[in-house]
Amino acid sequence: MVGYESVGGVAVVTLANPPVNSFGHEQRLKVVEAVLRADADPQIKAVVVIGSGKGFSGGADIREFGSSRALAPPSLHMVLATVEALGKPVIAAIDGVCMGGGLEFALACHYRVITPEAQLALPEVKLGLLPGAGGTQRLPRVVGIERALSMIVSGNPVSGRDLRGTALPDAIAEGDLRSAALEFARGLIAEGRGPRRVRDLKIPEANAEALVQFARTAVKAAAGPFPAPPACVEALAAAVREPFEGGLRRERELFVNLMASPESAALRHIFQAERAASHIEGIPESTPARPLNRVGVIGAGTMGGGITMALINAGIPVVLLESTQAALERGLATIRGNYQGQIKKGKLTSEALEKRLALITPTLEYEPLHGVDLVIEAVFEKLEIKKEVFLRLDAVVREGAILASNTSALNLDTIAGFTRRPRDVIGLHFFSPANIMRLLEVVRGKATADDVLVTAMSLAKRIRKVAVVAGVCDGFIGNRMVAGYSQAAHDLVVAGASPQQVDRALEKFGMAMGPLRMNDLAGLDVGAMWRHRLAAENPDKDYAHVTDRMVADGRHGQKTGAGWYLYPPGSRLPEPDPKVDAYIEEFRAARQLKARRVSDTEIVERCIYALVNEGARIVEEHIAQRSSDIDIVYLNGYGFPLWRGGPMFHADQVGLASVAAALRRIAATAGPNAPFWQPAPLLERLAASGGSFSQGKGAAA
Repeated sequence: MVGYESVGGVAVVTLANPPVNSFGHEQRLKVVEAVLRADADPQIKAVVVIGSGKGFSGGADIREFGSSRALAPPSLHMVLATVEALGKPVIAAIDGVCMGGGLEFALACHYRVITPEAQLALPEVKLGLLPGAGGTQRLPRVVGIERALSMIVSGNPVSGRDLRGTALPDAIAEGDLRSAALEFARGLIAEGRGPRRVRDLKIPEANAEALVQFARTAVKAAAGPFPAPPACVEALAAAVREPFEGGLRRERELFVNLMASPESAALRHIFQAERAASHIEGIPESTPARPLNRVGVIGAGTMGGGITMALINAGIPVVLLESTQAALERGLATIRGNYQGQIKKGKLTSEALEKRLALITPTLEYEPLHGVDLVIEAVFEKLEIKKEVFLRLDAVVREGAILASNTSALNLDTIAGFTRRPRDVIGLHFFSPANIMRLLEVVRGKATADDVLVTAMSLAKRIRKVAVVAGVCDGFIGNRMVAGYSQAAHDLVVAGASPQQVDRALEKFGMAMGPLRMNDLAGLDVGAMWRHRLAAENPDKDYAHVTDRMVADGRHGQKTGAGWYLYPPGSRLPEPDPKVDAYIEEFRAARQLKARRVSDTEIVERCIYALVNEGARIVEEHIAQRSSDIDIVYLNGYGFPLWRGGPMFHADQVGLASVAAALRRIAATAGPNAPFWQPAPLLERLAASGGSFSQGKGAAA
């Protein structure tokens, strides 16, 4: 894990803990052993610490957070203190990734040689934390308080090139880093220069106090519910006002408080959950992906156009098929228009636009799809239309190519059955706008081949999507859950809440958009079509809905200017509509129901616990691989608040016993809907045993 080599009086200590040389407990032990060995050897006059693989170090091992190994001696603080106190100069040779505890380690070294391309950052704020090993105290001493504030509060990386002119780099290595670091070390030895400790430097700005005060106000206003950014400012304020040791104590105090905060717990859960989502149960990691050099997209509408943009953004050539010349031209014009918007914002050049558009081969015929490696169908959500498309694809597209459907709810196994190659069929459910939304549900059919699933997950990474594997059921993970969530919101309106109250209560909870506003955005006609299909499949169930009359009257949501709300021409902002009250009253009267008072607490409880309960069923049925995958779906596709960590993590924080008790209470008065509200078996078992989704079945690895 740590290499040691003596080169002409210089000890070269190599960090070798792939993939990012994190400072786990074993690594910390080995680093201390190596530098103390160098200190004890009279032949060694200086020490160079260099990384391997992807760079210097990605910092602390997040898997140890909250465990005894994180504090097991030597802690990262002890490692840094050992290096800083060494009697011989220690040089950090930095390239690639140098982040978090890795940068804090480099700042504790006496000198730094960096490459122009190195990426340096203190990203702890993104986990709801602040740098806890002296980063808030040492960084402002070498880059100034203004730049330190920017780096620490944002957590964003800065290149070695951008740090020229600051005291952080002592030399910029334009060629081989190891050679440059050894040359620098020999220069120190020749000049008789010993250690120079960052802790002894003064913060350069005379107006540091004023900069901190300005940041305090600005950051607090922008931080919202997250406590970490303001805490970062307070730690930097201590660097300005306190001696070094006093600043360290304040940094540690703030770090411990943040580590115990629910917001940090949620962000750390998300970090682990995103990584867990990429691991596919039951498939060896050695399974090779199929080559993907050219992709076909069927449909140039909103979804097909967005998928095309996601692909060409990653440099993947696309054959784009439409049924009519007018639809094809309209789709291409929309794609160009979206990119021109980026040009106006300075996010894209005209040259880059033309390069991307050149990757699109437009066509009205299926034959040009013969040679593609993958084709993604993004046509209207009707099974008869999907059948026609897949019959054509099966006849035209070469053997071994992958056939994917962008269906959001239809049975993928039925779609696969339209072909002679169901093992090559998979679901790729993009979320609109597909070129922007991070989430991709990868739907595994009963016949989907392992290498097809691996290829889909590889593509997701290539086009910068967060992919979650889902099994086949109505709505897969996200839309299956949102159906119950939306139904709970509908029933609360029927019970006596106004649409505005329901949406306000859930937006106050943190949802990006209330459920009824979301219905309007998606299209009330889309929901009606889904309910009508379910009613035909389940004639014994009642799928009647307030919006059935709205849809019949042409109120389809935002796209028609009226749904649950009114949308004035040119505006997407909802306005209350008295006519909606009449629809609701008519629905109540037909069922002989009387309105009652509904509290905001009841609204949040019913809607959020509807998500949790259905999520528990989905995990138990193996539709989702793990509960944290459900959190990833809702955080990235449905606007669930980050600081709550997703519906399943939120339920853990509330306590599953409390959630189960609330569900039983709701079920007792739910009449024919009682089965929906009865706690799912998995939820009941975990609640009874004092367990949690995070620790129980399907926990993130």
